[in-house]
Amino acid sequence: MAITYNDSERSFKLDTPKSSYVFKISPTGYLLHLYYGAYVPESDLDYLRMRLINASFSASVASPEEKGLSLDTAAIEYPVNGSGDFRVSALSIRGDNGSSVTDIRYASHRIYSGKPRLEGLPATYTNSDDEADTLELTCRDALTGAEVVLVYTVFTKLDAITRSVRVTNCSDKPFDIERIHSMALDFTESDFTLMHLQGRWAKERTLVKRHLQFGLQGIQSKRGSSSHNNNPFIALARDGYTEESGEVYGFSLVYSSNFEACVEVDCMRSTRVVMGINPVDFGWRLEPGESFTSPEVVMVFSAEGVGGMSRTYHKLYRYNLCRGEWKTKKRPIIINNWEGTYFNFDEEKLYAIAKDAAELGIEMLVMDDGWFGVRNSDNCSLGDWYVNENKLKGGLKSLVDRVNSLGLKFGIWFEPEMISPDSDLYRAHPDWCLHVDGRDRSIGRRQYVLDMSRADVRDNIFEQMSAILSSANIEYVKWDFNRNLTEVGSALLPPERQRETAHRYMLGVYELLERLLTAFPHLLLEGCSGGGGRFDAGMLYYSPQIWTSDDTDAMERLEIQYGTTLCYPPSAMSAHVSASPNHQTGRESSFKTRGDVAMAGAFGYELDLTKLNDEERELVKKQVADYHKYYDLIQNGDYYRLINPTEDKANPTCAAAWESVSADKNEVLLTYVVMRTQVSVSRYIRLVGLDPEKIYVDEATGRRYSGALLMNAGLNLTGSWHDGESKVWHLVVSC
Repeated sequence: MAITYNDSERSFKLDTPKSSYVFKISPTGYLLHLYYGAYVPESDLDYLRMRLINASFSASVASPEEKGLSLDTAAIEYPVNGSGDFRVSALSIRGDNGSSVTDIRYASHRIYSGKPRLEGLPATYTNSDDEADTLELTCRDALTGAEVVLVYTVFTKLDAITRSVRVTNCSDKPFDIERIHSMALDFTESDFTLMHLQGRWAKERTLVKRHLQFGLQGIQSKRGSSSHNNNPFIALARDGYTEESGEVYGFSLVYSSNFEACVEVDCMRSTRVVMGINPVDFGWRLEPGESFTSPEVVMVFSAEGVGGMSRTYHKLYRYNLCRGEWKTKKRPIIINNWEGTYFNFDEEKLYAIAKDAAELGIEMLVMDDGWFGVRNSDNCSLGDWYVNENKLKGGLKSLVDRVNSLGLKFGIWFEPEMISPDSDLYRAHPDWCLHVDGRDRSIGRRQYVLDMSRADVRDNIFEQMSAILSSANIEYVKWDFNRNLTEVGSALLPPERQRETAHRYMLGVYELLERLLTAFPHLLLEGCSGGGGRFDAGMLYYSPQIWTSDDTDAMERLEIQYGTTLCYPPSAMSAHVSASPNHQTGRESSFKTRGDVAMAGAFGYELDLTKLNDEERELVKKQVADYHKYYDLIQNGDYYRLINPTEDKANPTCAAAWESVSADKNEVLLTYVVMRTQVSVSRYIRLVGLDPEKIYVDEATGRRYSGALLMNAGLNLTGSWHDGESKVWHLVVSC
């Protein structure tokens, strides 16, 4: 098995193909971390224990067996609050005595094949039990009666380990969880660069790097979603790393609400990482016999740089997180009407777009915001999910049937979690939105947020959505979420449970998503949150593709898509060709470049097709044909980032480049985009991930290159380039 227990040393060893993770049980039941890194054959690593004795002002545990062990200076597997470890803790439980001092000790463990489900939560899974092994390690707090189960799953063919925590109240009195992180990890050194994905609306997931400093550093969201601002992913790269070499540790939280990823460097220059639910405004009361399960963190180790880490996440999330038939089924090329019409459309306008789409080879029409209630702007009708027959005079089925008759599939937009003050639903149920009695209700985009922790609210929305989806042949839903959560309170929860609201909200959203996909198993669901405001692993469990950003400008998308691929597979990035000048930036760019950039993900269009000229229509036909030709390579190939589009000293050519390589290394798709032209600049690009012994043929020119030549000397791109110009090379191995 990938997990072994050494009874004589009381140690656990978790092995992936290229990594090892080792910890042990101390004489009095503390869990001491020993090693996480490149694979090692040894299982007895006790000599690696941090053995600093009697460190000044660091209390020792109250046991002569531990010989002065200080929890403040040891590497602790899962640190808790108040028992002598003064660094950031992963767990804090407040007992009925009012104290938050927590002390958990090893009680038992079991190791088995396969991977358990996390009740009510998205998580990675196995397609068969031989894909993973699991360790469930049970600890107990004798005073509070808390049973704490640390769950580790090791994927046997990928360098990935997942972690989660389950707390059960085994006493006869309630207690409160004040803080519960899904994982903790201690390193003996601090020579790391912290990477994370920062942003804002229309500028999501920009890669940020900073060397670790003394003290606390990290990222969080308190917005009720993973957010545009910080993505629930971080990485630590050991000094000396590059994109394709060096040691990198990745941490990705499978959760879509408030989170925290905290890194602390202490006075001994050791480093601690914790990740999980944000403890700010969080609490959870457990009555006797009740349990609480944390979201899952996926840890990845790579000795092949940042790129190696990314490709592990890509494979795992494509095949062991995304679910349903659309995980592997070829997804349709979409035309979405939003930037083509905004709210100003009717049935005939949509049909005209669909007719052109069919002629151009596009496969699905998606009707965006504005089809329901009396909605002609964003100031009303959210929550009133019935057809606006002033726009769709023949009703929804008539439009869908007409679109289907052209050979196109049909999709539709919803924003199920929101409610407009000017809506029938709000007038009937003003208490159904999140609110705190006595406080004003903040409004964003002229809408409130429904209290999705309530079953009656979810039932109402499900019934409305189900009626629409059952009324016509609708095969796709775009699920939007256009504001952050404020006044996070629920009318149904008592005062002592109000801090549970944000997490209960997210559990409610997950329950509604699960119910919808169970009722409509063939539905393709695309996540969205004002663009990429909820682009996270939790949502990928339900929606295999997510709208990457509301900024559809090709030059802006280069940086957004670059950052997104650090953790998430290209197959998850919904990317569309939009109009020029772009509606967000006003920038003009060629139709070809817009297509080349969008083709890096789940491809589609977002403009008024009826306004295209003949040349543009021919380009659409070519792009559609190319996407079908390269589909498997783009969606399932190994992805390599070659040039970071950020304009800095590392990118003097002001360009971006990426590459997809087939698993057998017989096919390559290389894309190069010049962001800004410069005079007298040499441009060369070395490819990565090829077979050095194979001969690759440039499909366009017939020129032959060895894999060794392409990887060591590269391609010479020196010449005359224009701002925003792009080129794509398709290289195949000579038979």
